[in-house]
Amino acid sequence: MPAAAAATRPLAVTAALIAVLCLAWSSTWWAIRVCLEHQPPLSSAAVRFAIAGAAMALLAPRLRRLENAPAPPTWLWVTTGATNFACSYGVLYIAETRVPSGIAAVLWSIFPLLMASSAVLFLGERLRARQWLGFAVSFAGVAVVLGDSSSGDRSSGEGGAGEGHGGYAWLLLLSPLVSAVGTTLVKRFGHGCSSAVLNRNGMLFGAALLAAAAFWREDPTSLRWTTSVTIATLYLALIGTAMTFGIYFWLLRTAPASQLSLVSYVPPVLAMLLAAAVGDGAPGPQAWLGTAGVVAGIVLVVRRRV
Repeated sequence: MPAAAAATRPLAVTAALIAVLCLAWSSTWWAIRVCLEHQPPLSSAAVRFAIAGAAMALLAPRLRRLENAPAPPTWLWVTTGATNFACSYGVLYIAETRVPSGIAAVLWSIFPLLMASSAVLFLGERLRARQWLGFAVSFAGVAVVLGDSSSGDRSSGEGGAGEGHGGYAWLLLLSPLVSAVGTTLVKRFGHGCSSAVLNRNGMLFGAALLAAAAFWREDPTSLRWTTSVTIATLYLALIGTAMTFGIYFWLLRTAPASQLSLVSYVPPVLAMLLAAAVGDGAPGPQAWLGTAGVVAGIVLVVRRRV
């Protein structure tokens, strides 16, 4: 979108779209848990991205005309599919078989911190003292969440990382790390390329890799499709993936960074509240304290002064 058009777009529209992103991305964590009640993780993730990739295949030609940008190089969308989609979400789905949705959202929210680190190491940016403080606060919060031995596990109905399942919580941290690697490559080598084509190709390639892993480790033919699982899968694919990525990349070009930063620290809090409301764990005071630390640190790192 031209800069003039972005400037004349009502602020209410930008605010509404950011609110949609926050609500959608805070609810996807619970939707994943719904799917995992009846489906193995890799198979479930493969179906999600196959549907999302098909939706993007329908939308990409029109979106590419609006972007007026060339297709990304093959190696870039292959890398994006392998990192941001296949590996990152494969790890996430496996971890969420044990880690409650709210805690998963909080742990994954270190992604903007990893991207800030990547910007310093590989993109030539510098951090202020306030941002270094944010790192310390956030990672202290992560440590508190991981150390919450009272938070129980999936089978006990208690929240948090879970005593005896701390390994799954640590495994989950690999998901945002891998996504940060892929996103850094996109930021460094994908500037000016079509984000619609990048997402379409990446989703479809990621779905293929997840399907291959599922046939290797699971039995995808045994997938169960209850009404709730079907609705959750379609929601994840169409709303939580195709729609949200489309909105996000559009806003990335036109919305002020101070507004767009809301999608970094609002969803984890909403996800925790939703998980508590639907009974996906019962986060104790230590889990909430850790969440507050993580979110406060993220605010210090990503919030721009205006």
